[in-house]
Amino acid sequence: MAHAQGQQHAHAQGQQHPIGIYLKIWGLLFILSALSYSVDYFHFHGYLRWFLIIVFMLLKAGLIVSVFMHMMWERLALMYAILVPTLLLMVLLGIGALEADYTFFMRSVYFVKGLF
Repeated sequence: MAHAQGQQHAHAQGQQHPIGIYLKIWGLLFILSALSYSVDYFHFHGYLRWFLIIVFMLLKAGLIVSVFMHMMWERLALMYAILVPTLLLMVLLGIGALEADYTFFMRSVYFVKGLF
């Protein structure tokens, strides 16, 4: 009941969110950025380096989209309408990246075979 009244009050004055949330997210983004830079500082190499960089990047992007772009306060249907196509595109790009080596190999076999 109190939550519903709070939402009605927030809609009456426009959506105002407490500044504490933004400061906490700003602190988390600073920590994640420091962790991302520390990957190079501690000389991680290979797949572990790229895995850590991508994980920190996705965490930062998720925080920015959810809080600073106000996705956290949107209706669930709107969240699905925005996030599901994005996730599907990422899956398709991943499948394409996984299959790229095979495609490159087959093209090189075909073109080299055609030259001789």
